[in-house]
Amino acid sequence: MADARLPVPRRGLLIILSSPSGAGKSTLARRLMAWDPSLRFSVSATTRQPRPGELDGEHYHFLPEPAFKTMVADGAMLEHAHVFGHFYGSPMAPVAEAIDAGCDVLFDIDWQGAQQIRNSALGRNTLSIFILPPSIPELKRRLISRGQDQPEVIAKRMLKSWDEISHWDGYDYVLVNDDLDTTFGKLTTIIAAERLRRAQQPGLAAHVRKLHDEFQEDQV
Repeated sequence: MADARLPVPRRGLLIILSSPSGAGKSTLARRLMAWDPSLRFSVSATTRQPRPGELDGEHYHFLPEPAFKTMVADGAMLEHAHVFGHFYGSPMAPVAEAIDAGCDVLFDIDWQGAQQIRNSALGRNTLSIFILPPSIPELKRRLISRGQDQPEVIAKRMLKSWDEISHWDGYDYVLVNDDLDTTFGKLTTIIAAERLRRAQQPGLAAHVRKLHDEFQEDQV
């Protein structure tokens, strides 16, 4: 369940989940959305074609390449990257609106996107978590078992996996996903604690001033 209502307004977090393909970040992201329905998922934009069952605006915003590049040029993308021949990116406007309203936004992105977000104007509000697989053989088994990609695509993802893993030390937290339930429990503990960071509670200073005034009145 979500955290209890705070005594002062809370600023939203940009919760970044990254991992090599097959390590479990998408499954964990879905669980987080069920754990706290107030979480908003950042729907990425992409220039690739939809896969069977994917819906525009729900799984991705599917854009032609010229339109995507225009958004990048206009500064309307919080982050973007070129992966496996296609562009991916996170539109900025809905993210800024959500965190200003005190809502957390969840990102399922790679290390490049995570780095861009951390270096952006919204970077001070980020919480980044990297998910490691228990082993490389297990990572490959998971990619094959989900049945979404052709063997040549799986081979490319495996080649890219070490590049992804090599950036593990650029994240706030790192979890080894050897058991999904255990990993999820650790993930929710991290988020619950990070929501209480002083920096995420901009109303604290006003609350302390109020306590000070009440204290002064009590001494009269």
